[in-house]
Amino acid sequence: MFDLLLMSVMGLLCLIVGLLIWKRDKITLIHSYHYTNVTKENQKAYTEKMGKALIVMSIGMFLTGIVNYITNTAYGWLCFAIFFVAGLMLILKAQKNIMVDCSNFQQKNILNQ
Repeated sequence: MFDLLLMSVMGLLCLIVGLLIWKRDKITLIHSYHYTNVTKENQKAYTEKMGKALIVMSIGMFLTGIVNYITNTAYGWLCFAIFFVAGLMLILKAQKNIMVDCSNFQQKNILNQ
């Protein structure tokens, strides 16, 4: 029962933060180190990708609590691992795309000078 409660609360918190980042463009909920190079033009796409990644992770947390409560097996933690890795891959992809866009932007500015 504790697993269900804990994972549900953690999943809910992650879901709320993900929705705030995605729908309300609350980029400040992400550590400033990760968005210092994000231009205003890329901010909407960046927050959308990061928010969706957190939502994927929160789904994994919910499923972990539910599966562990119902089955008392390790399958719940398998769900957690799969969804956590999927969310992490989405975050890394968003970071990579933004860094590529920023480096192209900086190269264009250097060439125009």
